[in-house]
Amino acid sequence: MTVTAAQGFEAAGVVAGLKSNGALDLALVVNRGPLKSGAAVFTSNRAKANPILWSEQVIQDGTVDAVVLNSGGANCFTGAEGFLTTHQTAEAVAARVPGVSAGDVLVCSTGLIGEQLDRERLVSGVTSAAARLSAQGGEDAARAIMTTDSRPKTAVHRAPSGWTIGGMAKGAGMLAPGLATMLVVITTDAVLDGSQLDELLRAATRVSFDRLDSDGCMSTNDQVTLLASGASGIQPDREEFRAALARLCIELSRQLQSDAEGASHDIEIEIVGASSEDDAVEVGRSIARNNLFKAAIFGNDPNWGRVLAAIGTTSADFDPYSVDVSMNGVRVCSAGAPDRPRDEVDLAPRAVHVLVDLKAGLEHATILTNDLTHDYVHENSAYSS
Repeated sequence: MTVTAAQGFEAAGVVAGLKSNGALDLALVVNRGPLKSGAAVFTSNRAKANPILWSEQVIQDGTVDAVVLNSGGANCFTGAEGFLTTHQTAEAVAARVPGVSAGDVLVCSTGLIGEQLDRERLVSGVTSAAARLSAQGGEDAARAIMTTDSRPKTAVHRAPSGWTIGGMAKGAGMLAPGLATMLVVITTDAVLDGSQLDELLRAATRVSFDRLDSDGCMSTNDQVTLLASGASGIQPDREEFRAALARLCIELSRQLQSDAEGASHDIEIEIVGASSEDDAVEVGRSIARNNLFKAAIFGNDPNWGRVLAAIGTTSADFDPYSVDVSMNGVRVCSAGAPDRPRDEVDLAPRAVHVLVDLKAGLEHATILTNDLTHDYVHENSAYSS
């Protein structure tokens, strides 16, 4: 049931006619309370879509009544007219769902940049979604936010103490960090206020979505939202909830990674022995964004020299001539020199694990990425056609 797994939430996914293929393209998630707590993190791209500009203001008071999301158009670089469309979408939700204020409606959009959304179809879609809201509407909502995704991404965690977290995500391209790297809505029926949700969400995104770096391209529309209804009546143990939320976000991140546009390998880059966590992240990201490395993995070539060349461009504290590199369990480089033969590495499976030991400290981090394929280039060369 995804975002409706937690008590106090209803959702719907409908066809608004924004997509030319007639697929579901508008989702609505409503918090029925008794609490209306919310938090969100947004893209750090300076080029922000109108829904981001709107939602950044809505979230300031930590109160969210509903989230409305559309695929079929990003509503980015569409000027004042596009911002008015976002505003009127929120107004439409408030007019059609009792107890909802337009100033407490988050708006999310995804799709092609630079095209005006059809406002009439959006409002009509909101009307249809409001009439279909139910506790069983989570699956349709998850499908309605898909663009180039091949499948919906959902996750649920039910705590033994009685509270639940549920989430849905979309994203298959432009997956690079900026606090959030896609559209995600997460709900919980635990008793938490907006400031608590903000702290917990930022801690979770830091170790999950912010470490998914599929193609190095940051979107203009990225948003991750966390809502709490308090309907379980349970105040969760803070550490238990933090850990559960982080696990759920990591699970969604891995689903996004496995559905990345055109990818044939899911690559987990584990950095250990770093002098700081920031160093570990920087080194891991340098590998994840190296097109020579990514192309080598696509060709099933364990070219560990490209790993060392990539990490040598960072400012992290380590000696490149002391580094060990392993690929799928085979240590191919030890102390900056050849170790086991390359032909012992099997890169045929989709899952690829790269372990880099910097020998500089005790900190670690893991970055998720994908290979660079012909299919990725083809799909993105024809995105707007």
